[in-house]
Amino acid sequence: MAVDTQTIYLLAAGGERALEQLDTTTNNLANVNTPGFKRIIEEEMSQHVPPNGSDAYNMLIFPRFKSTQVVLSEGPLRKTDSPFDLALKGRGFFAVKTPNGELYTRNGHFTLNANGVLVDANGNPVLDISGKEIALSGNGKVTVTPDGLVFEGDRQVGVLKIVDFAKVKPVGNSYYQGVGAPTATDAEVLQGFLEGSNVNPVKEMVNLIEAQRRFEIYGNLTRALAQVDLRTNEIGKV
Repeated sequence: MAVDTQTIYLLAAGGERALEQLDTTTNNLANVNTPGFKRIIEEEMSQHVPPNGSDAYNMLIFPRFKSTQVVLSEGPLRKTDSPFDLALKGRGFFAVKTPNGELYTRNGHFTLNANGVLVDANGNPVLDISGKEIALSGNGKVTVTPDGLVFEGDRQVGVLKIVDFAKVKPVGNSYYQGVGAPTATDAEVLQGFLEGSNVNPVKEMVNLIEAQRRFEIYGNLTRALAQVDLRTNEIGKV
């Protein structure tokens, strides 16, 4: 019976990990055309409880994910010629003011709202290096220099807040939270460009198929174990 208990835990944990891998891979594929999206991977490990006085019920070995990692490699650049489309060449993130506080993004598909404030694709204000919103009058040509200075005509209206982190945590809608203290970056701002997703759709499709097969294997093994238990009980009744 102890062996059955350990097997059940192992199969249940493996099936749950396969579902998490399916969710992550599906999310990557869904954002293959999202500007600035960064691929997410699950770092997997095996966890075990060491021997503890021959208590077989607690001698478990099962798979689990250690952490979620964001792959920060750059995506391909696409020229749009829109003055409000901005891409970062190098490490770093644009800072954005959201209802949940300051968050960070590589999606530089910006526009002006009805009040002339520079906002992102979700309508949240893009932040200046001082933490303020960047407002434009709409009366002059908008120019953004490689070091993030924003001009309207000859008048400087702001400096883009661009920061970097050793690690970031995805929070949805192309936003990330920084892990640890922010650091300076020498990223170059490219006006009239958008950075594409760094997801390789072919590789992600392969990962999706592998995750589906993995889930099916755990499911088949669980059903087979149930059949073995059923047959064992039937034999015991004879």
